[in-house]
Amino acid sequence: MTNEVDVAQQQLIEEFQFFDDWVDRYQYLIDLGRRLPKFPEEYRIDSNKIRGCQSQVWFVADKKGGRLEFQAISDAAIVSGLIAVLLRIYSDKRPQDILNTTADFVTRLKLENHLSPTRSNGLHAMLSAIRNFAAEAAEAA
Repeated sequence: MTNEVDVAQQQLIEEFQFFDDWVDRYQYLIDLGRRLPKFPEEYRIDSNKIRGCQSQVWFVADKKGGRLEFQAISDAAIVSGLIAVLLRIYSDKRPQDILNTTADFVTRLKLENHLSPTRSNGLHAMLSAIRNFAAEAAEAA
């Protein structure tokens, strides 16, 4: 069985290879963030905030039919783009697929070389939250 998370990561890596430099990649991230689905106002509560992000990030998970669905939003443009990337890779995926996959896209896209330390910390905080949601869902199954 194909791990859908791996497939989504590979597609994202290939997409980013179309851009010659990081100015274009940042613009693409910002564009992705602008296309995030509307985030319900009632979810913008303190208990849904991701700790470790300099900007405000609200993140919720829901389990539907053996898959995890994530919703998130940020008040910062590039962070919203990172959220869009994470949702594309991890939302609507099986918890075990999430747990069986490393976040190779971070290294392969050299994100840590091009994000500020605070954005990099925030990205890792969001990845940890996704893995924690997946671990809880897998345990409950």
